[in-house]
Amino acid sequence: MTALSARYDLTGRTALVTGAGGLLGRQHVAALVDAGARVVVSDIGLAQADATITAVKEIAPGAGMVPIVIDVTSQASVGAAGEDLAGRGIAVDILVNNAAIDPKVTSTPGVMHSSRFEAFPVPQWQTEIAVGLTGAMLCSQVFGGAMARRGRGVILNIASDLGVIAPDQRLYRQPSITRDEEQPVKPVTYSVIKHGLIGLTKYLATYWADQGVRVNAISPGGVFNNQDPAFVERLTRLIPMGRMARVDEYCAAVQFLCSDASSYMTGQNMVMDGGRSVW
Repeated sequence: MTALSARYDLTGRTALVTGAGGLLGRQHVAALVDAGARVVVSDIGLAQADATITAVKEIAPGAGMVPIVIDVTSQASVGAAGEDLAGRGIAVDILVNNAAIDPKVTSTPGVMHSSRFEAFPVPQWQTEIAVGLTGAMLCSQVFGGAMARRGRGVILNIASDLGVIAPDQRLYRQPSITRDEEQPVKPVTYSVIKHGLIGLTKYLATYWADQGVRVNAISPGGVFNNQDPAFVERLTRLIPMGRMARVDEYCAAVQFLCSDASSYMTGQNMVMDGGRSVW
């Protein structure tokens, strides 16, 4: 290992990934394990955390992973997780705020679609904000605060290309639906949450700059996951590289942002979207 590649080495450090049972959450865990970190694998249920651990151990049998249940919307749950880990002698050096709700866009002809801004349900707004944005704030309070007291740490917020650009609602139009008010759209919550995470990144990066805590964000583009072919075709026309991302294509960036390879980087948002936001 060269001096330069050694900066990616996370041996001896512990990372915590929220929402680790999700599509990208599992990839974040795999990336951190590959770099040598012990990973606290957290999700709303133990089954989700255990499923990720099982999947990652298939490619990294000796990986050090610790499952834990965290409801990121609950201050009590996040605080209890911090106390539980501390009681086991586990100090979190890296926090990846990944937990989110990404609602699928579906059509319901005949009424104003509930995804549309004019009809968007307030309870759904509150639930999604609680998971995607309040959850990141609460986890940063508990685990980032402990890092600041120790004088060292890294927080990575998982934003989105839709934290940089607005959703192109033409992607979701259904040709069979003639009335605009019945057309489904990407909900307002997703964009607001991801823009908010970038704002939280900048705030915390300056707030804890003198206490050794670096805070950055990554804004991934869309990941191919067997979506409707018509949707994929429309989306790829908006991407200069002409394709969606592969599921493992952000792993190296996560390793960079969580390691000393990015030691002089804080408060930044790394956009990886195949060039979509440039066009």
